[in-house]
Amino acid sequence: MNVSFPDSDADAVVIGGGFYGAAIAIYLARHRGMRRVVLLERERTLLSRASYNNQARVHNGYHYPRSFTTAFRSRINMPRFVHDWPQAVKRDFVKLYAIARRNSKVTARQFERFCREIGASIKPAEPGLKRLFEPRLIEDVFLVEEYAFDATRLAAWAVDALREAGVEIQTSNRALAIFRSATDPRLSVATEAKSGERSPIRCRYVFNCTYSGLNQFSGDFPGTQTRLKQEVTEMALMQVPAVLEDIGVTVMDGPFFSMMPFPARGLHTLSHVRYTPHCQWQDQRGADPYERLGHYDRVTRVDRMVRDVGRYLPAVSDAKYVESLFEVKTVLMKNEVDDGRPILFEKHADLPGCYSVLGGKIDNIYDVLEKLETEDFTVALAS
Repeated sequence: MNVSFPDSDADAVVIGGGFYGAAIAIYLARHRGMRRVVLLERERTLLSRASYNNQARVHNGYHYPRSFTTAFRSRINMPRFVHDWPQAVKRDFVKLYAIARRNSKVTARQFERFCREIGASIKPAEPGLKRLFEPRLIEDVFLVEEYAFDATRLAAWAVDALREAGVEIQTSNRALAIFRSATDPRLSVATEAKSGERSPIRCRYVFNCTYSGLNQFSGDFPGTQTRLKQEVTEMALMQVPAVLEDIGVTVMDGPFFSMMPFPARGLHTLSHVRYTPHCQWQDQRGADPYERLGHYDRVTRVDRMVRDVGRYLPAVSDAKYVESLFEVKTVLMKNEVDDGRPILFEKHADLPGCYSVLGGKIDNIYDVLEKLETEDFTVALAS
């Protein structure tokens, strides 16, 4: 996959080959006149970490009744995502949202009103679908419009689109540090390949899109001003019984669960607000989250998930556990209260030309691109 250029200078280096990093690199090359854009990814393949190890939900706002801004942005962004990546979107399943009678932070009536306020489609579920749920624990069930994405198809798109845009892809290559010289206005990114070879890349701009690794650079990189929380999470992959095969379910809003199609494997993910996060800590420089994940004892909690979920959705008890996806999830600490998922977009004043970007949902990519549209890269590129 690696494509090389003869010189060591670049207009931009994008660190992180997930969906965000790939989309930003393509945008810079196609739309902002950057002639040489380098995309660095520490893994062997693109979109193989957080872009893959997640619930694969294309949000339409339903998930965020306590954060109107996040919900509304999802409503705006979802149709755009479906239009731009139709080959990766799975639409042929029934999506249900159910409201619990106890411990939910919204009632069924409040949820229905919220959906109408953001313009999201919502209908009462038909009796046959309602019968899937335990009526003593579920207040009401709604039929909604929400989709899933196939991360493997997004990865295939990324490889093709990056090559067409002329972006240089360097996989198995990790960025270690970001420097600015006192005598050179350019930035320098120190890298290390899996082979042990080290080589710096000089560039005018650096885009730090490393998700959980945002603060893990030495040199002159100042770290993000926004405080981050890291979690080791477990997404259980399940083979569901026939009655749930073409259905996605979310029970909310509180300590509840989701079961969604996972198109990349033809299975369903099972996640639970209480059991999916295994441990958490405040992010800090020098404490590599991926190293912590690598040493984590990955003991599944699927039995506890199924036991609790089965109380609300009895058919889950007949699902077969296949395996679990463990990954580091990064969230902005300021949004712990309302469960909002805005983007992090920081321009580092102490390191001009360096940006850090993080999005909590795949559809947030449009919020990032809108931010980049306001940036003036022309002066530096012409110099």
